[in-house]
Amino acid sequence: MDKRLSVIIPTLNAEPFIEEQLKGLLEQRLPPDEIIVIDSSSDDRTREIARSFGVTVEQISRDSFGHGSTRNACARKSKGDILIFMSQDAVPAHRRLFEWLISPLGGDVAASYACHVPRSDSTPPEVVARRFNYPRKPLIKSKADLPTMGIKTFFFSNVCSAIRRECFEEVGGFPEEIVTNEDMIFAAKLIMRGYKIAYVPQARVYHSHNFGLMWQMKRYFDIGSSLSTHRWIVEYDQTEKEGRRLLTEQLKYTLGKGDLKWVPYTILEGAMKYTGFKLGLSQEKLPDGLKKMLSLHKRYWDNLKKEQEE
Repeated sequence: MDKRLSVIIPTLNAEPFIEEQLKGLLEQRLPPDEIIVIDSSSDDRTREIARSFGVTVEQISRDSFGHGSTRNACARKSKGDILIFMSQDAVPAHRRLFEWLISPLGGDVAASYACHVPRSDSTPPEVVARRFNYPRKPLIKSKADLPTMGIKTFFFSNVCSAIRRECFEEVGGFPEEIVTNEDMIFAAKLIMRGYKIAYVPQARVYHSHNFGLMWQMKRYFDIGSSLSTHRWIVEYDQTEKEGRRLLTEQLKYTLGKGDLKWVPYTILEGAMKYTGFKLGLSQEKLPDGLKKMLSLHKRYWDNLKKEQEE
């Protein structure tokens, strides 16, 4: 496939990962034509390190960052036929990442996403969560899968994803009016237009988090908040069923290892995620102060309030 590749990486205080990430990207057997780092005024050496690799570095204010809008702005400035979006903490696991990632693109396959490999320091619940969402079997999802897969049909991660530019532009890029989950809503729009999305397990990045219980609840509050403004997607919701399946797998894994201390944590984590998600779905009924307190992205709610007052 003779296509130009543009890699887009939003960053904020990415010093712990950016050097390893950029080194891995530039050593790919299929090298990108450009890498754009869009930095939200980091306090650390993120921009300095990125510039040392010769990539394009742009700086924006933290207040102007938006999960959808910032990525869209970079996409408009890029020159690639294929847009590769990455999170700042996604590190290539091998030198064939881009080869594998873009291999399904073409025809009615508009986008693809990579497998997330848990890091060596991942907690047992996190290990299982990564394996649950990113199995070994490749998958191409379409509108025909909605009756059986439900909302899972729309699952898509721009932690490491590739999108054909013409398809990206056809649906207007990522949604900009939401707090997070822009990748899933974008994927839903593609699929409802008749396109397909590929999951490519051979394309692997190291990516996992060991965040606490409150972080998980806030993350799922933001996910629920985003879906609350796209109710047509919620019609396909099978969150409770999927949540029970994940919890079962996590408990089986933990008990199998005899690491019983993780059992109560795993159960509590599931409850926090569920609570956050349900609160997010009902965010329009909550006072502004509570929404801000429950969210990981407090600036979003401040900016939204300003827009509503203007």
